[in-house]
Amino acid sequence: MKTSASTNEAPQDMEPLLARFMDEFSFQLAVSETEKEEVFRLRHDVYCEELKGIDPADLKRRLEYDVFDRNALHCLIRHRRTGLIAACTRLVMPQPGALPPLDKLPLQSYAEESLYSTPLHPDNLSKSSYYEISRLAIAREFRLRFKGNEVPGVTDNPHQFTEKEQEIFSFLVSALFLTGYAAGRLTGKSLAFAMMEPRLRRLLSMSGFYFTQIGEPINLHGRRSAYCINRQQAEAGMNRQLLPLYRHIQEQLSQQLERMETPQDRAAMNT
Repeated sequence: MKTSASTNEAPQDMEPLLARFMDEFSFQLAVSETEKEEVFRLRHDVYCEELKGIDPADLKRRLEYDVFDRNALHCLIRHRRTGLIAACTRLVMPQPGALPPLDKLPLQSYAEESLYSTPLHPDNLSKSSYYEISRLAIAREFRLRFKGNEVPGVTDNPHQFTEKEQEIFSFLVSALFLTGYAAGRLTGKSLAFAMMEPRLRRLLSMSGFYFTQIGEPINLHGRRSAYCINRQQAEAGMNRQLLPLYRHIQEQLSQQLERMETPQDRAAMNT
């Protein structure tokens, strides 16, 4: 199979498209109850209605959430012109001393038996060093097909937007991971875990994010496996043309973290 000379380089025309992407989308922490409900509603649309893999926590209000959301750090990407949430994810950090399942990662609560016996098993690491990126969701209105490979909850056909706007929607997958990764780095974590379908892993590898598989595939809204990526892997492999986007996201999230004043907010992020 032929490959490009450098896997962490992108087409030369990416720069103006990324500049537009950064202008047309904002990157936020969902802090208020209203913002969190927006996140939970998008998750309901994707995980409960489209994938039909999770029962809604609040059917009447069309919300999907679970016990891990109480202490999770929620991130979202918002389309500036419409005000719509385009995508969301959450970061879950294990809570030392908490009652199960909050003392471990979500993936350990349903995929523990699938995990390899390896130094990268969460139980072999300091709880302060890692987190899980989970509940990644991209709104139907913002989805595209990526070279014929469709990832449930991530790819689909776009509508309601101009062709020019749709040109940059393909950055949402990488931007969503970068948002979760940047938030994790800002809270002092160095290792990110995630449950992913192989096709999502391949999409992220196209941007230079090469995950290490740490578990056997299981049936979870499709066939998914546990993966992890550390700081060195993410930053060494990252497509160089994505660096401005990563720094832009990091700057936006950093400013929001600094404005958070309540002890509860800060405790949730620094655990």
